Amino acid sequence: MRNRAAALLWRAGITAALVCAIGLLPWLTRTDPALTVLKARSAERDPDPAVLADIRAQLGLDEGPFHFLAKWVRGDAGRSWISGDEVTPAVLQALGASLLLMAAALAVAAVTAALICARTLWLGAHWRLAGRRAGGGGSAVLAALPEFLTASVLATVVGVQLGWLPALGWYGPRWTILPALALGLPAGAVLGRLLDDLLPGAFAEPWALAAAARGLPGRGIARQAIRRCLPGLLPNTGLFAVGLTGGAVAVEQIFDIPGLGRTTLQAALAQDLPVLQAGTLALVLLATAAAGLAALTTRLLIGPALRDGALPSLHGPKPPARTLQPFVYGGLLALVIALGLPRDPLALDTGERLRPPSLQHPFGTDGLGRDVLARVGHGALDTLLLALAISAAALLTGVLLGLLPRLSGPLVDTVVALPPVLVALLVTAVVGGGPATPALAVGAVAWAPLAAHTSALLRQERAALHITATRGLGAGSRYLLRHELLPAVLPSVTRHALLRLPGIALALASLTFLGLGAQPPTPEWGLLLAENQPYAERAPWAVLAPAAVLALLGALAVTAAGGARVPRRKRWEPVDEPQQQPRTRQLVEAR
Repeated sequence: MRNRAAALLWRAGITAALVCAIGLLPWLTRTDPALTVLKARSAERDPDPAVLADIRAQLGLDEGPFHFLAKWVRGDAGRSWISGDEVTPAVLQALGASLLLMAAALAVAAVTAALICARTLWLGAHWRLAGRRAGGGGSAVLAALPEFLTASVLATVVGVQLGWLPALGWYGPRWTILPALALGLPAGAVLGRLLDDLLPGAFAEPWALAAAARGLPGRGIARQAIRRCLPGLLPNTGLFAVGLTGGAVAVEQIFDIPGLGRTTLQAALAQDLPVLQAGTLALVLLATAAAGLAALTTRLLIGPALRDGALPSLHGPKPPARTLQPFVYGGLLALVIALGLPRDPLALDTGERLRPPSLQHPFGTDGLGRDVLARVGHGALDTLLLALAISAAALLTGVLLGLLPRLSGPLVDTVVALPPVLVALLVTAVVGGGPATPALAVGAVAWAPLAAHTSALLRQERAALHITATRGLGAGSRYLLRHELLPAVLPSVTRHALLRLPGIALALASLTFLGLGAQPPTPEWGLLLAENQPYAERAPWAVLAPAAVLALLGALAVTAAGGARVPRRKRWEPVDEPQQQPRTRQLVEAR
């Protein structure tokens, strides 16, 4: 009971600190909120000192930030500084639109994940997993699709050119299909790969072998295998749900959806603090509810085995996947970079604007006549190195914090609720703008899914039978962590980190797409997509080239993740720990 009270206080403290930080945003940025509000209300009006003073008086800015924090403590969300409307009804309306979009996107993600796992489920139901080859190229391409690019293509082709579905607005269920596809396909690809990674371990457990021996149909065993693997994925599923609500800023912008992410972004850009605080608080509460629902569902799915330490392990020793796919994808990516580096990415030739691919320009030219291959090759150095560095830092931070679930749980729920755009604005307020702002913003949130995944897997692995047996023979907690728990969990988390490598590159690209990242003429991949998107219909190669390289990076990450293994000891031997019995026999693992 005391631990639960401490966790609630920790969670409430983090939320209060976040709301206070947002309330101090104008004072942290050292800007005049009155000037920002004046520009938002009337961009053509001159910033007359008398007008600015009148706005400060209306908003109560002269009373300082603690005046607004005190109103929040009293439960008064206030009125919008821009429109003057009540904040609470507007935020609730935006939350309703985002929840509807989230539900549709989760349905698309579930179907996508099912299609990705269909082959493994069929092989497992027919006991043919021994000859299964590692795949993942198609799911990697889906996972690496930029959401804003997918949304633009769907809106242009399906909505405008073909006229099959509405491409703009938010007036009913038909308007949710295209944005749900843009959001759900990448999320489903990631979840499908994570589930596909756990299924072979479930099919190899004793219950599956016993069910097959009793003649139970393979279809039923496959359903139970999915149920067995879901507890390890539910925390990340909750994170995806929250991310689809608050992080769908670019998609909501393209389809003109009045969702919570877009509302929060507009409030942050206009420094409309009442709306920004209310929107952020709604996202944090949604993340907390999703985490609680995931924890409850996990308990219901696993049952008393988690408490009694009677679970089999899903992470038995596996041989490394032997495939040539990573070398093929890596060779293609290296070839593109090698061909692009000798070319000048800044050379302008207005007579060669929007030229299609040719021998002279294999990837064509952009709207200023610059060689797209040169810009892709030079942009790879910044994008890949930065994404790799952020991924490595996120993996290390996620694993370390995943070992401390009581500390990291509330942090994960709070961090994942923040759209990267809002984090980028907060980072800009604290450290100022610059090329490092997107990296700091993405790095601040990239560790959260890995920490949630680590905690979920460790919780089940600690309840495994072999851990209970090894602990009963005198093994201490440090030995179990080093030689049993981490070797079992690290491969899956490492593969998860590799799977998210393209997503980190996409997050950097999304910030650039929204104008918060690299600035022209830097040949960064996200900037290439943003610059060439207006020409997507006339010169699709200018957009497809950087998108294809991102997809190639995703395929490389997924196929390389199949070889991520950690060597494990085959025998337990006594170690010099105080909890250990002095004359304990060696225990041969029965796995």
